[in-house]
Order: sequence, then structure tokens, then C-alpha cells
Amino acid sequence: MNKSQAERIILGIDPGTTVTGYGLISVTGKSPALIALGIIDLRKKEDHFKKIRTIFEETLRLIDQYHPDEFAVEAPFYGKNIQSMLKLGRAQGAAISAALYRDLPVFEYAPRMIKMSITGQGQASKEQVATMLRTILSFHGEKMILDATDALGAALCHYYQSTKPASAKGYKNWEEFIRKNSERLKG
Repeated sequence: MNKSQAERIILGIDPGTTVTGYGLISVTGKSPALIALGIIDLRKKEDHFKKIRTIFEETLRLIDQYHPDEFAVEAPFYGKNIQSMLKLGRAQGAAISAALYRDLPVFEYAPRMIKMSITGQGQASKEQVATMLRTILSFHGEKMILDATDALGAALCHYYQSTKPASAKGYKNWEEFIRKNSERLKG
């Protein structure tokens, strides 16, 4: 894949030990565009450590295939089950290790930050994020896999965070978000 000097590619990952989502966008000037999105399906693997290895290997494969310039990862959501948190942390660590192995800069975003960047609402549902991503990036998908759109959200969140002025403030409501981000919406 040839990249022009103005283009950059961002790989987003939503780590999980059952399903790990990925999404790639290219940015030319101020126009983000979808390259690919999908999942690394780990449901048929029973050994937890083989799942971690697969996440590492598949993330490397994505990096080698698409040659991203930056890597954005969703931070684990803090829940009550400590065992789940440990497993998610390992999954995230495997993906981050692959990015670092290929010398990519790594950026981590909390789920709330990703939702806020995409929808203007930190409490938005996964479905609302997916719907906004379809609108922003002009793509269709009959059967949307939410782990993939979560990863795509991490990539787009990183793009927005890396291009906003340092003093930018949050939004009071949807109307203000739309008014200040009209270029994100496609008619």
C-alpha cells in the first residue's frame, strides 16, 4: 500500500479474550476514511495463553498488511470481576506488544472518551457508536459486529484527539456538538 505524505493510517484495537475487534482508518488532510474493520475470533480456542498469542500474531499481521502509522487501543473497562480484568489486561498487553514490536506509537483511550469523541455522549451505547461511525465514515453493514466498531471508534477517537486544539472543551449538548463538528457529518 503506497501512502502519500499527507496520509496517515490509524489502527484501532478493542481487546478481548473472546473477540478482539480491529478497525483501520486512513486520514488524508481532514478526511478520515474506512480501510477495514473486523474481528479476531478467539471463541474456538480454549487455552487462554494461546488466545493471547493469537492476539499478538494477528495484530502483527494487521500491522504488516496495512502499515499503520499509529496505534489506538481501548482501555479495559473497570468492572467488579478481577479475573475478567486480568484477562482483558493480558489481551490488551498482547496487542500493545505487537504495536511496540513494530515501533508504532501507542495511544490508549477510555471507553467513555471514545464514546464522547464519536457521539458527544460519554454514556452512549455500543449501538449508538456504531450508528455514528456508519454516518461519519459512510459505510454500511447489515450485521455489525460491535467489537469491530468499538475498535474503529478507538481509531477515530485518536484521530479527533490528535487534531483538536489543546484548549478544546467538552460539549454541553448534542446541538453544540453538531454545530462545532458539522464537517464530521455526511449528508
